[in-house]
Amino acid sequence: MNSLFRIGVDVGGTNTDGAILDIKAADSPGRGVLASHKASTTEDITSGIEASIRAVLDKSAVDQNRVLSVTIGTTHFINALVEADARRLDRVAVVRLCGAFTRQIPPFSDFPSGLRGILDGGATYLDGGFEIDGREIAPLDPVQIKAAAREIHSSGVTAVALVGVFSPLDHEGLHEERCKQLMLQEVPELRIVCSHDIGPTGLLERENATILNAAILRTAAKVIKGFRRAMFRLHLTCPLYLSQNDGTLIEADVAAEYPIKTFASGPTNSMTGAAFLAGLDQIGIGAEVKKEDASTEPQILVVDIGGTTTDVCALLPSGFPRQAPGFVELGGVRTAFSMPEVVSIGLGGGSKVLLDDSNGSVSIGPASVGHLLNQQARVFGGSTLTTTDIVVAAGKAQLGDAALVQDLPPNVVQASRKEIKRMLETVVEQMKVSSAPVHLILCGGGSLLVVDDLYNVEKCIVPIHPGAANAVGAAIGKVSGDIDVVEVMAGRQESEVVEAARQRAIDLAVKKGASRDSVEIVEVNKMPLQYTNNAAIRIQIRAVGKLEIPSDLSVVQSSISPNLEDEESVENEGEKTNIADALKPTTKPSAAIDLAQYRPDVREGVWYVSEVDLELISTGCGVLGTGGGGPTHHEYLKSLHSLRTHDRGKMRIISPKSLKDTDMLCFGSWYGSPSVINERIAGGNEITGGIAAIGKIAGCNKFDALFIDEIGGGNGMSSFPTGAHFDIPVVDGDAMGRAYPTMYHAIFSVYGYPLTPCVLSDARNNTSVVMQADTPQRLETLLRTTAVELGLGCAVCSKPLPGAVIKSHGIPNTLSLAWYLGRAIHQARRRKESYIDAIFRVCSGKLLFAGKIIDVRRYVGGGYTMGAVIIGPSNDEQSQETGHDQDGQHMVIPFQNEYLYAALSDSNGSEQSQKLVCTVPDLISILGQDGEAIGSQDLRYGLRVSVIALPAHPLWKTEQGLKVGGPEGFGLNTPVVSVDDGFVQSRSVIEDFESSETYRSNSGSI
Repeated sequence: MNSLFRIGVDVGGTNTDGAILDIKAADSPGRGVLASHKASTTEDITSGIEASIRAVLDKSAVDQNRVLSVTIGTTHFINALVEADARRLDRVAVVRLCGAFTRQIPPFSDFPSGLRGILDGGATYLDGGFEIDGREIAPLDPVQIKAAAREIHSSGVTAVALVGVFSPLDHEGLHEERCKQLMLQEVPELRIVCSHDIGPTGLLERENATILNAAILRTAAKVIKGFRRAMFRLHLTCPLYLSQNDGTLIEADVAAEYPIKTFASGPTNSMTGAAFLAGLDQIGIGAEVKKEDASTEPQILVVDIGGTTTDVCALLPSGFPRQAPGFVELGGVRTAFSMPEVVSIGLGGGSKVLLDDSNGSVSIGPASVGHLLNQQARVFGGSTLTTTDIVVAAGKAQLGDAALVQDLPPNVVQASRKEIKRMLETVVEQMKVSSAPVHLILCGGGSLLVVDDLYNVEKCIVPIHPGAANAVGAAIGKVSGDIDVVEVMAGRQESEVVEAARQRAIDLAVKKGASRDSVEIVEVNKMPLQYTNNAAIRIQIRAVGKLEIPSDLSVVQSSISPNLEDEESVENEGEKTNIADALKPTTKPSAAIDLAQYRPDVREGVWYVSEVDLELISTGCGVLGTGGGGPTHHEYLKSLHSLRTHDRGKMRIISPKSLKDTDMLCFGSWYGSPSVINERIAGGNEITGGIAAIGKIAGCNKFDALFIDEIGGGNGMSSFPTGAHFDIPVVDGDAMGRAYPTMYHAIFSVYGYPLTPCVLSDARNNTSVVMQADTPQRLETLLRTTAVELGLGCAVCSKPLPGAVIKSHGIPNTLSLAWYLGRAIHQARRRKESYIDAIFRVCSGKLLFAGKIIDVRRYVGGGYTMGAVIIGPSNDEQSQETGHDQDGQHMVIPFQNEYLYAALSDSNGSEQSQKLVCTVPDLISILGQDGEAIGSQDLRYGLRVSVIALPAHPLWKTEQGLKVGGPEGFGLNTPVVSVDDGFVQSRSVIEDFESSETYRSNSGSI
């Protein structure tokens, strides 16, 4: 009579699983699971859910009045996106609260063209938004806002994505919420989504997620009404929840407003459900380790093997899946919100086994018979050899008729078992983050494939009810409270600020329905912001607790109305409407061509830049960024937008050899903090305004070309839109040959050419000039102080220089080097070859280490984000190539935005254990598994990386160069350690792709 129940449902592509739990019996051996059921997923979703719930209610025969909740995990919303179903998606108007900023990257810039055609409802830029320190960019203008609402309504668009600059931080969406109120007062019919409710900072990615959320609102409302109708027909009157991507719950009415938060709930449900069924919540993750090994907690990996794929996820000590770092692509759209990090491989119970008679080898998957296993597998009378047939033939499972596979040769069975074992070991190794013992929790119908001991796996745990793990995961979902704020720590105690934020997270979880006694803090992240001088720090805190059990069960009665039976249903949406190639990306032009045959457009000594060139240069600039220079993605989008909107002939590159000694070249790049530049996106007039100002000061009304300040990171591409604007070429070279953190790291400054007069300018036409400074370091201090006042996102334009100086002291052919590096990485990725080998075919260098990030430490020093990353060894072939993994050595890489040195060390990175292998000025880059560079701001625990070193230009190896760009320049008391291979100047794209005599292009005028 005291039992209380929760029902969980997980809707997959093939099956809809349901389970009912007695939460009062959760500590029993059966974990309180009273019944589970697997029904076929129906086209309308709702009837399959209803059938599954009815089945578990009938099997358990519980008192339905004591059911506390129903939680559903569904793929319906994300399916509408990935299928580009125009029937279920609406056009969205984007409203940015940004003042003069963000115009340089318009909304929908990186959407696939077909999807953009479905969703693009126009863009409006309004006053509003905040600086990173809480100051208003501009106050809201009610008249302006109401006029915008009327214009959107007159266009026939009803869904709105409202995006304010820095709205997710401690401003609590103040401008977004007030703007929403004003718009609804004017046009009540609008459906408005505020971006601060969707994702963290990073304006474009948060905006993209907000657009997708707004586009699916109408469908979400219909689907959730369908769920409520099902509950009405089942006579269930308890609250309805949906499971979120991070494993926590969201009320159905709230889910109807934020359906994007449920997109990836399926894998999360499986993982959390498997951990619960294995009893890890009772003993704590890692507590089941043997007493003699108690000092080493195991890594817990959940392996969900279905009919077609195996999904693997690592569990955090909180019991929740580790979240994916960085950004997530949905339907080809780059978005930023919480998603579980899941690695999938094409191995399942229905995977096809193919034999190679020539050498006796076998290959498995990714092709699968899927849900037709019972008809097509040989043990069920079919003709297709599957992995299930292999384990039955090996006597490791009892399914179907074993006599039907008795004729399989023993060597085929053995080779297949060996390949299954290899595939599982590979994916487990990929998810490991340390050398600690690995414990696997197996779930899913295909878990019978694990019949052999796996290398480096200490224990395999098969929980009870493994086939119902996803539904159980939905049923046991908890409630979270998440805080993401930026606090200025100057004059404040960090412990007090963090504690206040922790309490806010706890209170938020309770407000959303968690029992206060059960709420605990499961995640605290503190990240100092780059280039700030006010000790600003971003604090992310997550509190999680169990749903409150009401003392009076009458309060669980919901307000489901009988007239729901008459509401419009989701199954009456009409015929599905798909747009051909709707998800074809518009930001990956190289995917449509054969890179081996591609030739850049070089004519008469001028390289006319194409979209493919920009993509390749972007990847190469990331490698040359050595951890700094800012991410390249936004600058790539700016350049693409400029190329597509200007005369394509205006974006061009010339060789430094073609310069006359008397030619005058200007400079212009971004200056500030990547934390700002990626949120308060540029207006587009910053660099051009700064160049115009420096031209007036220098008495130069005409420039012949632009020269890049630093080739590394986003700044390596920042000159392309400027060159197109002024119709002047960009020179193939730069002033650093890499990325460095300060202006005085420009090679011209190192060799005595003053950078002053130097201009800072922003999108509001604020312009500040440093006419003279007694030292280059003083100039940096003056610029940094002004940059803080300008919001830490502005342009810097130093003194113009003549062609003679550019040719004598500039670092040549670095755009060409970026292009060749990018091409090598993209070709290797396409051919599934080693991108490390591909890089070293382009330039000299060395692989220093390969492994996994096990720790990232950050702090603020001198206004810069400083810290160190520690990389642990792994057992894959690439790691073994470095020769450093056999004795368990680690690598520590300190950074001051850019990576300063690389040293072999112990697992703590202690100074006394360090053995230097490379230092600045040589280039140290950390690359991800796809070959793309990882900036210091994007370092995350668990990432698998490779560390490479490239030799610096000889100008950095002189006494003058080393004093500024070597260890001494960063206050390090260490010797200079260079990679073995000497510097080899990059080939020139212009010379390689045009053999005729080069001619300099006509100069434009400003």
